[in-house]
Amino acid sequence: MDGRVQQTEDPWAALLLAANAGDGQAYARFLHTVTPVIRGIVRARGRSFPPDQHEDIVQDVLLGLHLKRHTWRPDHPVRPWVYAIARYKVIDAFRKRGTSIHLPIEEFTDVLEALAEADPLTARDDKREVERLIGQLDPRSAEIVRAVELNEEPQAAVGERLQMTPANLRVTLHRAMKRLASIAGKGE
Repeated sequence: MDGRVQQTEDPWAALLLAANAGDGQAYARFLHTVTPVIRGIVRARGRSFPPDQHEDIVQDVLLGLHLKRHTWRPDHPVRPWVYAIARYKVIDAFRKRGTSIHLPIEEFTDVLEALAEADPLTARDDKREVERLIGQLDPRSAEIVRAVELNEEPQAAVGERLQMTPANLRVTLHRAMKRLASIAGKGE
């Protein structure tokens, strides 16, 4: 085999090969033929997304294919390459969505009123307990917890101030919170 995929072996490969050589019509046909398959992948992997978001993810996958089409090697099959890009775009959509839960505040008015009327001495004792727990963390983790969780500073600003990447900051914060939960659970 000369490194080129013959059209009889994989029509997607032949179309993408022609598209990468500059054939615009072949590129349009390639996108037209892979789109229904991508929709199926998105529906299957992104079942928890509302149906109206599926098409947004499909468009992200198509954009990813366009931006990364130079990475496909003609001596490799196209389908695994397309499936990998689709899979990672669905994962990216889950990351963007995050794990936040939005609840109407009206359901918690009783709790909020009780907190507003709370005894100031109890609040001061709670602050002391929180500081005692945070004091058991390493200094960098303690600073991150205070800044992000207590002072509600934006993670980007905290990361910049501490010269940490956003990912590193999130991991450190997660581990610190997990450590705090462990400390509080043991009553240390």
